[in-house]
Amino acid sequence: SSGINAEYGILLEENNRVIYETLKAKFSAPKPESVNVAAVDFDGVQYQISNPGGEKNIITLSARMRVYEDLVEHGVADRLKQEYGDCFIDPEDGYDVTLRYDLASLGEDKDAVARKASLLKRNCFAAVFEKYFKMQEAETASDKTAVVHYHEEEAMYISAQTDRVTIVFSTLFKDPDDVIIGKVFLQEFKDARKAHQQAPQVLFSYGEPPRELAGIPGVLQGDNVGFVTFVLFPRHTNPANRDNTINLIHQFRTYLHYHIKCSKAYLHSRMRSKTSSFLKVLNRAKPEAMTDKKFARKAA
Repeated sequence: SSGINAEYGILLEENNRVIYETLKAKFSAPKPESVNVAAVDFDGVQYQISNPGGEKNIITLSARMRVYEDLVEHGVADRLKQEYGDCFIDPEDGYDVTLRYDLASLGEDKDAVARKASLLKRNCFAAVFEKYFKMQEAETASDKTAVVHYHEEEAMYISAQTDRVTIVFSTLFKDPDDVIIGKVFLQEFKDARKAHQQAPQVLFSYGEPPRELAGIPGVLQGDNVGFVTFVLFPRHTNPANRDNTINLIHQFRTYLHYHIKCSKAYLHSRMRSKTSSFLKVLNRAKPEAMTDKKFARKAA
């Protein structure tokens, strides 16, 4: 689901709506119910909600995500333990992370518990962002760039300097048209800073990786590869704004490709509409058939 902003387009929700709605319903049910729901999220994340061992009063939420392995060295387990407490348990077989909820001890605000659970992917990403935001806050430059493979063949690179945090996204455009539309879209991001001085600096390039990635092995290259760089300053990474920054930045790749697809769908609809209009004009321009009846009327 999403919210529409007239200036910035469609802002995708940071949580998973299916997880939220499912858990909210099960947590609020008059009596414990069985549940077995599979769901997916952007970037190949897969969820499973179930009752372990058939116990209806216990619900587990398990997630499998390709990004989790890269987040381990950045303290993702500690971050999830801090966020979910005793609900964070050893993962079920085949999954990277599992949350366990006992319906008898959820507390009064069950809606808040369900919403927090639906933010599981976002909170995993938060581990690496918060680590580097705190480095910058302490005016400590990172000695290593974090490499997070958040999508198939694509990665995110995060580094901290004393006065900024730099985040570089590599993204693959599989359709040549996507490159063109992507350039137009990203130019709007770049130009936005002229109207909004508080916005982060945005840079983008195609084919050649930016200098921030020099010496890092395995960087994707090619004419259909784009690199988007966000330069975040203390006003974006301080404790007051940190959560909102993470909400927006962790799903930038999804936001970008979503809008490219929306733009293509809009262009196709306009092309179909214009083609239909032209066909109507052509049909009206066809000469009437000269039938015998018309000849007879003219002769009379």
